[in-house]
Amino acid sequence: MCIATGGLSGGGQMRFREVCRLLQSVFHFEYHDNLEALKDAYAPLNPDRDTRKVGVFTGAGQTSFVDQLALLLDKANYEKLSDDALQQAFDEASLFRLKLDVDFDAFEEVLLFVRGESTRTEIVRRYFGLYRKEIEFVNFDRVVIYIRFRDDSDLRMQKPGSTLLKLFQNVPKADVEMLFPNTRVGMRAIDKLMIGVPAVLGGGIVLTTKLGTSLVLLGALVGFWLGLRSQPVELDEAALLGLVAGLGALGSFIWKQFVNFKTRKLTFMQALTQNLYFRNLDNNAGVFHRLIDDAEEEECKEAILAYYFLLTSTERLNEQALDREVERWFAERWATHLDFEVDDALRKLMVLGLAKRDADGMLHVVDLDEACTILDRRWDEYFSFE
Repeated sequence: MCIATGGLSGGGQMRFREVCRLLQSVFHFEYHDNLEALKDAYAPLNPDRDTRKVGVFTGAGQTSFVDQLALLLDKANYEKLSDDALQQAFDEASLFRLKLDVDFDAFEEVLLFVRGESTRTEIVRRYFGLYRKEIEFVNFDRVVIYIRFRDDSDLRMQKPGSTLLKLFQNVPKADVEMLFPNTRVGMRAIDKLMIGVPAVLGGGIVLTTKLGTSLVLLGALVGFWLGLRSQPVELDEAALLGLVAGLGALGSFIWKQFVNFKTRKLTFMQALTQNLYFRNLDNNAGVFHRLIDDAEEEECKEAILAYYFLLTSTERLNEQALDREVERWFAERWATHLDFEVDDALRKLMVLGLAKRDADGMLHVVDLDEACTILDRRWDEYFSFE
């Protein structure tokens, strides 16, 4: 994308590609240490491990892992979802027309991190597909959830005190509840009415048509047994058959309503399961392996953008001017509005020795040949043996 802007000649483009390749190698090597540290910290917490947990592990690894994970997520441009924002998401109406409930008493610690918040529209169907409506909702491109269960948790499929780490994509803000492992699907008022109203009407019909005679007969028998009626009730074969048929009709009606309830609830569970299936990207240790790769990419992109714009600018730029130039370039050329983390990008360039700041706040970068030399020397110094 930078080269396509046309700010470099043919030879300059080749050298710029070399600078980018060396930058990627440097960041990849340095993030390898982060990955190994995360693996060590997560080892005693990993629910999917296929090795024994030996005495060298201590409880301190848990706190260390959470701190390292939060730092990694920040490098990958994730933001922690605050308690207020999480509660707001719970209060919003579900995009999938589900009532979802989460029992937070089962969790000792819950952390949610999101990246790529945007507003989207979608066509949803109402009234059995007869009516379509376009709705607007807030969507998260990526969501990472970390959960540590209580030591006394009785949640099935999870051991007490264990942890859960998951990565999801394209999650509507109003439906973050579906990401939790103990989410319960309930019924909204409209769903209860759709089952309850037909049940009441059908029950009234059954009582008046098929059970009318049987109810009169049962009332007479009960009254006679309780001494409220002196005249005995005669039960002939026809009366007994009518009574059995009426009770059978009542039992059949009750069973049908129960099946309708279970079927509707299974439909909701299927909708929830399908949405989770297509949104899940990774689990447990696989999450921070992917996040390491994301962080490397973000670090490289920020450094490359800052270096290129300072290298090709015809004017002297300070930090604010560089920030405006990059954001304007994305807006005008790529139709994308973003908040460029210019301070983080410059920090990386200065640590690597590729940029410096004058006394008046103006920024400068070394030329392409010197940048290749500096980065190559840094790579060689990673493995220095006497």
